[in-house]
Amino acid sequence: MASLKVAMVVLMCMAVMGAPITQATITCGQVTSAVAACLSYVTDKGDLTTACCDGVKKLAAAAKTTADKQAACRCLKSAAASIPNLNAGKAAGLPGKCGVNVPFKISTSTNCDTIKF
Repeated sequence: MASLKVAMVVLMCMAVMGAPITQATITCGQVTSAVAACLSYVTDKGDLTTACCDGVKKLAAAAKTTADKQAACRCLKSAAASIPNLNAGKAAGLPGKCGVNVPFKISTSTNCDTIKF
């Protein structure tokens, strides 16, 4: 009888908890490393390079889940806010210039929590 009660409690807990929350597997270090070659471009100190676009493409391919995309967005938002002399237009247009489609704008005003897939 006791094992039946335990089983019922476990089933009730599972029903209340629902689906597990997905954790991001991408780290901020990976994000900033991927786009590091873009720094001179987004600060008007250089041209758009192949290395920059390769990093943007690598990042887009690595961020597969909603949690990963939200984590990447938060990292890029934070990085954008910390870069002196950032050209916001170039930062926002970077994915398109590199031929990558991302579901958010690289900006200090982006609400990363609204990204859903």
